[in-house]
Amino acid sequence: MFNWTSTQRNVAFASFASWTLDAFDFFILVFVLSDIAANFHTGIPAVSLSIMLTLAVRPIGALLFGRLAEKYGRRPILMVNIVMFSLFELLSAWSPSLGAFLLFRVIYGVAMGGVWGVASSLAMETIPDRSRGMMSGIFQAGYPCGYLLASVVFGLCYSLVGWRGMFLIGALPILLLPFIYFKVPESPVWLAARARKESVALLPVLRSHWKLCIYLVLLMACFNFFSHGTQDLYPTFLKVQHGFDPHTVSIIAICYNIAAMMGGVFFGTLSEKTGRKKAIMIAAFLALPVLPLWAFSTGSVMIGLGAFLMQFMVQGAWGVVPGWLTELVPANTRAVLPGFVYQLGNLVASVNATLQSSVAEAHGNNYGLAMAIVAGIVAVLICILVSFGRETRGIEISAAPDAQTDHRLK
Repeated sequence: MFNWTSTQRNVAFASFASWTLDAFDFFILVFVLSDIAANFHTGIPAVSLSIMLTLAVRPIGALLFGRLAEKYGRRPILMVNIVMFSLFELLSAWSPSLGAFLLFRVIYGVAMGGVWGVASSLAMETIPDRSRGMMSGIFQAGYPCGYLLASVVFGLCYSLVGWRGMFLIGALPILLLPFIYFKVPESPVWLAARARKESVALLPVLRSHWKLCIYLVLLMACFNFFSHGTQDLYPTFLKVQHGFDPHTVSIIAICYNIAAMMGGVFFGTLSEKTGRKKAIMIAAFLALPVLPLWAFSTGSVMIGLGAFLMQFMVQGAWGVVPGWLTELVPANTRAVLPGFVYQLGNLVASVNATLQSSVAEAHGNNYGLAMAIVAGIVAVLICILVSFGRETRGIEISAAPDAQTDHRLK
């Protein structure tokens, strides 16, 4: 990283910050589910439907903005993405009813769905090939970093601004636009592809790589259950099941999101030595012995320790994903296909919050049990599915098309 040019560092920062601020806007919601439910005189499962809807429409955004990024470039479409998700985060604060709130979260979800694929392709196509594992971990660490920012803002500002004020603060990502406009250039790989007038048609790619696409959707469904199943209802678990005050919830959330960032960078960097598959499988497997401490312990210290270890492993496995998906897909689909399969996996996993909250309420508000069931099952499934994938460490994505390795799933 220290050998990168200033341009490469600017691109890395912009991509990381875009994903961080997108995640920040998403995770503000998980801290105020119970407050929104009380405001609109309904239950938490009804409000958690907003999480499901946001996740469910993200494939639309991934396809829409990914296709635009293949045609018009990564940089301008990323800027449009940021404007849109900031705007509808702002509108969420002014929701006069639960119905209006759900509508704004749906449109926000479309905008959110485009950021991951566009920002990751911009980063992976700009930084040196030898640094892709580390950059993958850094980029994906933006997700828990956004959660961390939401945790800090919740702890510092919630008592002053309430749940509506939290969404107003969520419009701040728009301040990233000047930096991208003045300091971030277009992807050199996209510019070279445009000069060669390469086709950006998606359907031929889907037809010829349908096995790979199905595999990746299944894999990303498990990954999204792994992530959302251990994060989205955790603040509710701490508040409702254990009765912790907002300050304690914020401290625990800060600690496990620091762990998540550390895990993403650690396993992303490790994947340059062990390979992508092995790094993911190690992280997912090590989450299993942490489950009892994470979901069933008592006291803020032990629960905090369990949360720290769990998120180190969960986001450690995730830290390898951006680089691995970029290496797996064909060269002319990196802005659309990784994000699209990722968000289709999110669509499958979008039922998680409603599912877990319903299971928890059916068992006396036992959120720990509901989260442990999901996390344990998908950790095992990730290990199994990843074992069938192709190892891609060392592929040069910046090479000319005829020099690239055939890395389709076989």
